[in-house]
Amino acid sequence: MKARIKFSKTGAVKFIGHLDLMRYFQKAMRRSNFPIAYTGGMSPHMIMSFAAPLGIGITSEGEYLDIGLDRFIEPGKAVEVLNSVMTEGIRVLSFQILDESEKSGMALVSAADYLVRFSPCYHSLPDWMDQWTDFMSRPVCSVIKETKAETKKINIRPLIYLWSLPSDTLRNDAEHMIFMQTASGSRNNLKPECVMEAFCRFTGNPYSQDDFRVHRLEIYKDMIINGTRYLTGLDGSRCKWTEESLS
Repeated sequence: MKARIKFSKTGAVKFIGHLDLMRYFQKAMRRSNFPIAYTGGMSPHMIMSFAAPLGIGITSEGEYLDIGLDRFIEPGKAVEVLNSVMTEGIRVLSFQILDESEKSGMALVSAADYLVRFSPCYHSLPDWMDQWTDFMSRPVCSVIKETKAETKKINIRPLIYLWSLPSDTLRNDAEHMIFMQTASGSRNNLKPECVMEAFCRFTGNPYSQDDFRVHRLEIYKDMIINGTRYLTGLDGSRCKWTEESLS
């Protein structure tokens, strides 16, 4: 039996890396006596995998963890039991029993929504919104991508599916922020940090990760309905972010 856990990751725990977060959930399963399944063999371990592990320092309200179950547990009860042992900053949002034919979250991920906020210490140019619009209007934005196997130039613009400037951004006293939906997953993957680095290079400003705070809103999978492609949350939800909800 398989299940999918959706959880949020905020506050101080944003500095916990992928492996530490995995160990944290393993300990939480033991503390709560959760009915998680184990692999067989001489060295059994819990069956669990993250759909798209976050980088250190990134917060989120839409993370997913796939697990195996050794017996059924009612979804509402599962959320209650897990949240009873969660630390501050991590909260289970939903629990879903999966069909056995469902692929792993890691194999399904195709896109993700992000909210990028400018840090208070970042002194952006007064006309940064015009420059961002100009940056996004260009069909080609090339960056150098390095892997263990090769170094190549890629055009990241087709990998940015949606973007907007939330309404509060237009106020002079508002916090600067950018919403973007980018490709995510094993086939195509574009981190918002890469987009902001390219934008800084476009404007002639130096880039530092400390200048921006990244918050992931949701992770999506592809769904084909009547021949039309839709992006659906890994929990089956159809998220529609509005300017008001992002502000």
